[in-house]
Amino acid sequence: MSQDDGHRDGSVATRDRSDDGMRRARGGGASELVTPGGRTAIADVVVAKIASMAAREVGGVHEMGAGMSRTIGSVKERLPGVAADPTQGVGVQVGERQAAIDIDLVVDYGASIPDLANAVRSNVIGQVEHMCGLEVVEVDITVDDIHLPDDDRAEPEQPTGPRVL
Repeated sequence: MSQDDGHRDGSVATRDRSDDGMRRARGGGASELVTPGGRTAIADVVVAKIASMAAREVGGVHEMGAGMSRTIGSVKERLPGVAADPTQGVGVQVGERQAAIDIDLVVDYGASIPDLANAVRSNVIGQVEHMCGLEVVEVDITVDDIHLPDDDRAEPEQPTGPRVL
């Protein structure tokens, strides 16, 4: 996962997985966010919302978030006046010119997970780069669960009358 190491020159420190050392990657070319007229800063939550919406647009994505965050999210949704978290299942790190994104998914049964992951990755990269002008250096996807058709069925109601006569 890439990490913004706080350097003001726009470089981003990334973990080189081959030797577990840090290397510095320089943002390539001119960025739409850094101009002679000034800099545009984009908050992490903005990138997370865009990535979340882009991931949800892909057919086969049932839900987003890992088990516990989905449970907490469903409880929050039931509380009056509390809206669902639009960034559930998405983590981002945003530098001056680059972003790295982590996504947790629940996929529908029958969907090809490699094809779905590629489609989500492509859509997220396209939307974030288009809307934010950031170079997306990686999109890591974790499939946490698979949604089965039986999961939508309600539990059969138990009779409420006496059990014995």
